[in-house]
Amino acid sequence: MIADFADHWLLYCSIPLVAALIGWVTKIVAVQMLMKPLEFKGIPPWLGWQGVIPRSAPRMATIAVDLMFGKLIDPQDIIARIDVMELTTRLREPLDAGVDYMVRAMMMKHEPRLWVNMPEAAQRAIIERAQRDLPQLIEDIVFDLRTNIDQVMDLRGMAISALVDDKSLLVEMVRRVGNNELRFIVRSGLIFGTVLGFVQMVTWSLTHNPLLMPAFGGFTGLLTDWLALQMIFRPIRPVGIGPFKWQGLFHKRRDQVCTDYGDLIATEILTPARILEAVLNGERADRLASLLSRHVSEFLELQTGPARPLVMMVAGDSYTAIERDAVTFVLDHVKAAAHSGFDQHAIEALDVRSLVIEKTKQLTDDEYEGLLRPAFKQDEWKLVAIGAVLGFLVGELQVHLILG
Repeated sequence: MIADFADHWLLYCSIPLVAALIGWVTKIVAVQMLMKPLEFKGIPPWLGWQGVIPRSAPRMATIAVDLMFGKLIDPQDIIARIDVMELTTRLREPLDAGVDYMVRAMMMKHEPRLWVNMPEAAQRAIIERAQRDLPQLIEDIVFDLRTNIDQVMDLRGMAISALVDDKSLLVEMVRRVGNNELRFIVRSGLIFGTVLGFVQMVTWSLTHNPLLMPAFGGFTGLLTDWLALQMIFRPIRPVGIGPFKWQGLFHKRRDQVCTDYGDLIATEILTPARILEAVLNGERADRLASLLSRHVSEFLELQTGPARPLVMMVAGDSYTAIERDAVTFVLDHVKAAAHSGFDQHAIEALDVRSLVIEKTKQLTDDEYEGLLRPAFKQDEWKLVAIGAVLGFLVGELQVHLILG
């Protein structure tokens, strides 16, 4: 053995290096195949590949959202964070301008003769009265939203749609939450592969069996993939002897993961823009229109006051049309506000990030593991099998290099 090693030392030294390469390459491929491609590439249905996460998008999105809304977020908690006084103060100027425009536009549309012949002071009095009472209207609407949020907004459906329709967002969710763990999978291939390579080197020196290399290559790819996945999630609690302790990487990084997860939810999924989109254009948007219609009707009734019978007699059908147009105006104004710098302020005001971080830290160990585990659990055998196959092929190539 010593003489053979001396004669072929370069060959023997290459064995652990190639084993390390096998472990490293198979992990890189496994991680990439976990996330890419987003859509199926190849000849459907079997000859080709789609990333494990994108292919399982509906299942994974449902699991993630069920955890999100089952354990972390109550939609009423989000709406409860709206400070009506601060909101109306911040939007005072654009709201006043909007009311001014709305009153003039609708009066010119439905009662132009009456409006033109009305003294400027009277016009201004009507506008200022509406501007004065607007904060109360906003407060009433927000209060109604707080108590009937599930009727006008389906946040759960919105979040699932966001993750399923944009598979890259689901991939980014896994990447951001499990970034360190994915890097560990790749690096572990080098370490485990090197260790197994030395065992392989000794075994080759004893047997010179050509079947050994592909067998060890397959074993290296399989075992290193399996070990890496286990070391991410197990053990849940630190275990060890003396100063030497080990804990699953994902559990060890819990504080950082909670922060990253909160950032992702607040900036990519439950953003004010998405929430507004769900409210204004979602499946339950008609219910919001009904809610606004009732409040706008009450608001207009407040403006007319004791003169309402006279206004109804003079305006007739125009009054109903004004109510309808007022609802449309309010909806259009909210949509415009959503695209005019309101989004960043709303992110800060709602502070979904802090809410999610706080709730995530309160999860049980099993619930917390559910933030990342679904990305691997159901299809992790495929990743392990891919590692074994790639390792076997590289090992076979190694045999030809050695014997050649």
